[in-house]
Amino acid sequence: MAATYRALASVLMLIGFYVVALLQLAAVIAFGVWLHDVANGIVTAKLVVPLLIALGAVVVALWRALRATSEPDPGLIVGDREAPALWATVRGLADAVGTRAPDEIRIVPQVNAAVSEQTRLLGLLAGRRTLYVGLPLLQTMRTDQLRAVLAHELGHYSGQHTRLGEVAYRGRLAIIGTVNRIGGRNPVGLVFKAYARLYLRVDNAASRRQELEADRSAVLLAGPEAATSALRALPGLDAAWHFYMQRYVEPGWQADLTPEDLFGGFAEFAAAREEELAALREATPEEETSPWDTHPPIGVRIAAMGTVPADTVAPDPRPAAHLLADIAAAGRQLQQIVVRTDGRQQLPWPEFTAAMVAAMVQRRADTVYRAAGRFTGTPEPALSTILGLVRDNRLGEFAEGFFRDAPREDAALRFADPMEVLFENAAVRSGVARWEHSWTGPARLVGPAGEPLDLAEAAKLAVSAQTLDEALARLDRFGIDPERASVVQRRVDTRDAGLVGAIANVKIDGVQHDLLILDRGLVLVADPGRAGAGEKRLRALVGSTPVAQLVADHTFLPYEEIASATVRKRIPLRAELTLSDGRTLNLHELYGSELLEKHSRDNLLIVLDRFAD
Repeated sequence: MAATYRALASVLMLIGFYVVALLQLAAVIAFGVWLHDVANGIVTAKLVVPLLIALGAVVVALWRALRATSEPDPGLIVGDREAPALWATVRGLADAVGTRAPDEIRIVPQVNAAVSEQTRLLGLLAGRRTLYVGLPLLQTMRTDQLRAVLAHELGHYSGQHTRLGEVAYRGRLAIIGTVNRIGGRNPVGLVFKAYARLYLRVDNAASRRQELEADRSAVLLAGPEAATSALRALPGLDAAWHFYMQRYVEPGWQADLTPEDLFGGFAEFAAAREEELAALREATPEEETSPWDTHPPIGVRIAAMGTVPADTVAPDPRPAAHLLADIAAAGRQLQQIVVRTDGRQQLPWPEFTAAMVAAMVQRRADTVYRAAGRFTGTPEPALSTILGLVRDNRLGEFAEGFFRDAPREDAALRFADPMEVLFENAAVRSGVARWEHSWTGPARLVGPAGEPLDLAEAAKLAVSAQTLDEALARLDRFGIDPERASVVQRRVDTRDAGLVGAIANVKIDGVQHDLLILDRGLVLVADPGRAGAGEKRLRALVGSTPVAQLVADHTFLPYEEIASATVRKRIPLRAELTLSDGRTLNLHELYGSELLEKHSRDNLLIVLDRFAD
């Protein structure tokens, strides 16, 4: 019944959106007629035409929303042969909740499970059903916990949440799509944004009720312990997945590398860190409630589960992985479907980690070498350039650029950390060390026989002219040749760099710029022009000039030069970037800033979040 009310509310509010548009159109026409009587035609056109354009955007957005279809998410489709136990489980759960089983099951890379239905007539007629099961759930959960997750999703089917959910989907698409097309300073937009907030508040309240209804199915079919423990496990498992991707995968991706078995690696990572995952499962995250949430807080859901009168359900502690005939093969097939390697080199995990960390260290070393090249005027800076500064007692002067809050002598001492990075880079470049893979901690530098190679003491000795020779002697005993370590990437290759967004009218250290966001760095266009023509100016710029030429013509900040980023406000964006040479750069988006594409700010935030302190 709740789903029926939700669909009815969505239909009524969609109709209401048309009514609001028609009323505003009538108001604009009436205003134009009145204004034409009391003022000249030019004034009337300047005031009325922008309002008519905004209302035209309403019509376009509504038309596109009504024509839109929801395509299935990419994933590995498994049948009875690939997943006989999974299909038997799903069909049994579907019978138990009194609903039709899904037509297909897709294994997906997310830490999630979901259902969808391609309905017709705005959700009034049933359609093809798809059940999505996240591979990380199959890799880490017990069978009874996964049963609870699947029962919850099938509970949405039994309540006809998906069949009638198409109405809510289209209503949300129409309303949000419309307000996104209206400029922030257009007075017509204020009415539609207020309407959108009302719609979302109503729709999200219904969504929260549906989640609690579906939770009942999880408790009844899997048992209270399995249902609550599965719900507790999801936030920690999601955090583990993101940690795995950020620490073990993404740095290699940036170095044009990819692991041969992405999902198999996560299974090994989760097994190696089982105690940490267990601790995360026991903790219920504290969540603040908001009328804009689509799900109730986990604590509220667990409390509600405790009130469900359930019969005793036999536990099933077997790993959920047994529900697939060959989960390792499924992971490799899923990787081929959802991961575009784009020519990246595929490596087994030990070799992938060694190459990935070596590339990361090389990038950090290159930053120091480039700074030394600028400081000394050396065209081919190398480790010998830095050591020459030490011998000439100029390291402190150079290091002040990295440690601006320290006196010159202290800056030289603090340079021991960057020096250690340079020595690690030299050890790998000399062929006497490599980075050893580990699932339980960071990679460590080891020698030819696998023994740990600690260069911290040598680095401390190398920052003083008095002890430099002793440091060099230690490097020689390790077989490290300082002459083998030099800058590798003196200039970022931008010939095939891609543009992922642009923002016009941004203040960079208080000076107005246009900002181009590339996949390899930021282009700062100084003195861009009149503030009121930002989007038009950006389109003309990127449409007429190759990216490589834009980099050559304007200030280019490669991502390798960014040491950290602090985002102080996301909309409008306020961020402080700390560069590898110690300089800071303040970026302020203005209320009058204009986006080249609607995701430009989001893409920039994704970049900055990678460098978060």
